[in-house]
Amino acid sequence: MGARDDFFPDSYSATVTRVAEAASAAVAHIKVRRKGRDGAAAAGGSGSGFLFTPDGFALTNAHVVEGAGELRAAFADGSEGTARLVGQDASTDIAVLRLESHPAVFLPLGSSAQLRPGQLAVAVGNPLGFDFTVTAGIVSALGRSLPARGGRMIEDVVQTDVALNPGNSGGPLLDGAAQVIGVNTAVIPAAQGLSFAVSVDTARWVAGELMRHGTVRRGRLGVQCAAVPLPRRWVRENDWPVATGVRLMGVAAGSAAARGGLREGDILVGCDGVPLAQLSDLLKRLAGEGYGRPLLLKLLRPVAGTLTAMVLTVIPGG
Repeated sequence: MGARDDFFPDSYSATVTRVAEAASAAVAHIKVRRKGRDGAAAAGGSGSGFLFTPDGFALTNAHVVEGAGELRAAFADGSEGTARLVGQDASTDIAVLRLESHPAVFLPLGSSAQLRPGQLAVAVGNPLGFDFTVTAGIVSALGRSLPARGGRMIEDVVQTDVALNPGNSGGPLLDGAAQVIGVNTAVIPAAQGLSFAVSVDTARWVAGELMRHGTVRRGRLGVQCAAVPLPRRWVRENDWPVATGVRLMGVAAGSAAARGGLREGDILVGCDGVPLAQLSDLLKRLAGEGYGRPLLLKLLRPVAGTLTAMVLTVIPGG
């Protein structure tokens, strides 16, 4: 063990410091100059973002760059350059930027499907204009829903107790291996210890759509969902490859889901022959190449105290 490791009194401090050092060069301070009503420059704003590809693509929050007339990205090494908005998706509060000049580093995207409550979470950002601030805590809960602008809900949100401030918006939430597990998006000021991040699995597919099309085309079912464990016996007897499904917590009247016969309490386990382990799996089927296509949904429905498997065809709305 080297002298540097001996400096830390505990493994927690060593891990957080290691993650912070690994992330520091790839995290940007996003400076925003917004347009006024007459097209002239108006008051600015700021947030955070981070490089996630070696060729200068960066993730941030859609609300950070909303209405921007000019965007710039500054890094801890002192470099600063113009950023171009590739696309933004208000429904998930994710935006992709292309940076004109940038450090030759990026943060690897991990997997939120493997997250567990209680594991380490580290946030890096630029809160309230203070460059490069690190806070740490734990993953408190998974599969949360969070209101987005325009009245929609951001689904599959990661809740943490990591201390965040508005300037952290768009910065990375990382695990102990310095892999991105979420994009920090919101904090509830009236409730201590409640911070939220868009899961990296959601951010990954949204970023792909924005980079290919500039927008996210998606169908709508009209449901509220949450990932839940599947009955172990059913998983074993059906040799099912995943241990979770997506329970319908609510079905809007007159929605595509209601017209297709879906009911509150149904547990979706597959779509077009592909297992559904979490909400982001379903969202992927509604977006991109699956946009506007009928969905063949495999589900478990509570009937007389038992779960009955069935298949329904649902045509998503626009």
